[in-house]
Amino acid sequence: MELKGRAISKGIVEGIAIVSKKPFSFLGGVDEEGNIIDKESDIYGQSLKGKIFVFPYGRGSTVGSYVIYGLAKRGILKGIVNKECEPIVATGAILGGIPLVDKVDIEKIKTGDRIVVDGNKGIVRILDE
Repeated sequence: MELKGRAISKGIVEGIAIVSKKPFSFLGGVDEEGNIIDKESDIYGQSLKGKIFVFPYGRGSTVGSYVIYGLAKRGILKGIVNKECEPIVATGAILGGIPLVDKVDIEKIKTGDRIVVDGNKGIVRILDE
């Protein structure tokens, strides 16, 4: 299945999706190793390591951009898909070189799905159906 969206950060990546149905704050929401530490998160205790993170939109401090950049530089976060990307997440993804697409119906993506994020064309492909 191909989902058309809007390209925010360039690049193409394939990987396993981890999906949160709640808005996410990178400041205080995730540790340096990519573990979700926000106890209010619906994916608390899971890891972003090597995954493509799918969530509605970011919230919280502008420091979140730096946290995303750090996760990218440590090779932890591979890609991002949002329903509606806001500047904090966009800035972190662009600085970190993380492919990011938004304006996507994220309800169609489930944790464990193998997906391709094409940040050049603004397309997300779900491979295992």
